[in-house]
Amino acid sequence: MGVLSNKENLIKSREIFEKLYKDYNKRIYVSPDPLQFLYDYEVPADREIVGIIASSLAYGRVAQILKSVQKVLAVLGPSPSKYLKDVEQGEMEEKFKGFVHRFTNEHEIVSFLNCISGVLKRGGSLESLFMSNYNGNTWTAAEAFSEELMACGGRDKMYLLPKPSKGSACKRLALFLRWMARCDEVDPGGWNKLTPDSLFVPLDTHMFNICSTLGLCTQKSANGRSAIEITEAFRVICPEDPVRYDFSLTRFGIRNDMTVQELFSKWN
Repeated sequence: MGVLSNKENLIKSREIFEKLYKDYNKRIYVSPDPLQFLYDYEVPADREIVGIIASSLAYGRVAQILKSVQKVLAVLGPSPSKYLKDVEQGEMEEKFKGFVHRFTNEHEIVSFLNCISGVLKRGGSLESLFMSNYNGNTWTAAEAFSEELMACGGRDKMYLLPKPSKGSACKRLALFLRWMARCDEVDPGGWNKLTPDSLFVPLDTHMFNICSTLGLCTQKSANGRSAIEITEAFRVICPEDPVRYDFSLTRFGIRNDMTVQELFSKWN
């Protein structure tokens, strides 16, 4: 049983979480993280594209993630939205020959970019596509967003675009939404219609282990049910922004100078 296993303890713990946020939710703790690429794009139309590319490729070793994201952005140039509005598939196929990022080969990355391109060429944006399916439930909107985005590129499944209905925690999509809907020293924002109170926690094994130890989750693995349960626990702590502490918590155990044991000592 974790230290935050009941509602009363959750509410009392906000002061500790706020101290973590104040101390560690800073840009100096971002690198190395694919989030760092978003800071180079001031225009929201470009930033949302960089965001979905960086978050979707955020699996595997961090050094390889950064290298792969950088390769893609080098092709797209200073304005990814303009490039993807104008580009033809043949050009992208040529540019991405030999591209490999673990399960993502040159055909997958071109298909993925074609999906985004399809949205832009129809006069839309990733924000408008997401919000067109949003009725107050971000989880179901995420499902429709993945389906419709894939449809814009003529696909019905793709590793880079997970679906909640498959049981996934959809960590990479949750990261993308966090980056775009929140705006503080770490998350750059860019969207103005999706509010932070509607987000769900980007859940991977590391975050799952932290939350399980703290008593925020009763599930046995980092799946969709776990993501919902943990999000609801954080909603008790911070109703207006349940993913507010995500970045701060996940620094522990990722950075060599911040151990998980040090994190847990905050509640002793």
